[in-house]
Amino acid sequence: MTITELSPLVRRITAGNSSVFTGPGTNTYLVGKEEITVIDPGPAMPDHIENIAKACGDDIKQILVTHTHPDHSPGAKLLHQRTAAPVMGMYAKYKQNQDKTFKANRVLTDGDEIKEFEYNLKVIHTPGHASNHLCFYLEEENLIFSGDHIMEGSTVVIGPPDGNMKEYLDSLEKLKPFEADLLAPGHGNLMKDPNSVVDWLVSHRMFREKKVVDALTEFSKANLDQLVKKVYDDVDERLHGIARASLLAHLNKLIEEDKAVSKGEEFHWKG
Repeated sequence: MTITELSPLVRRITAGNSSVFTGPGTNTYLVGKEEITVIDPGPAMPDHIENIAKACGDDIKQILVTHTHPDHSPGAKLLHQRTAAPVMGMYAKYKQNQDKTFKANRVLTDGDEIKEFEYNLKVIHTPGHASNHLCFYLEEENLIFSGDHIMEGSTVVIGPPDGNMKEYLDSLEKLKPFEADLLAPGHGNLMKDPNSVVDWLVSHRMFREKKVVDALTEFSKANLDQLVKKVYDDVDERLHGIARASLLAHLNKLIEEDKAVSKGEEFHWKG
């Protein structure tokens, strides 16, 4: 077991579930020394849960989940059974690709606070990657636990129907007023200058949206297979299957804005 000390209040344990989706694995964060909040206990891997329990002893106060995708929250049930610590999070609007074992002892909402004598965590509802996605702002370290809202080394997949591109872009901007010093992502290492990261992500998504608009304008009408080859011509074709989800999210945003329309399996540009 490797425990990485990130600050006086924050430690990280990474689950052994590395993949193309999870990078080096799902990060579990331990906040506090005496009254510990566990953020994202990860997948239901007994060895990972054992490592969390050993690192915390009997001091786990609560278990928070950023969202209920299968690589982030299933471990909550196992850790709750072992420690009786309450599980806190939010339920998704759609059940597709969600952790069916998730049960919240407390449903969190935007602006909620988790106050301990060592620290204070503020809840930020950041839908987009998932309808129930939450970030957590640690005031004492001026740090945001960003889950899959922002992760190191890759942009996140926005997969409809639970994923929504407009909500994602709005939620990115929602982080900027905190003027945090660091991001602690669900996958990868700490990231500096969060507001610059947000600006880059918004710019990148709008660059991709322009490619969607250009492709629709060129084709007049096209299906997802045609569009993904054009819009993601700078991405390895082996990743086009994953890219289709975010492409559909871009298209749905354009449809919501009355700039495009879908007819059957084809999308038409309205302008």
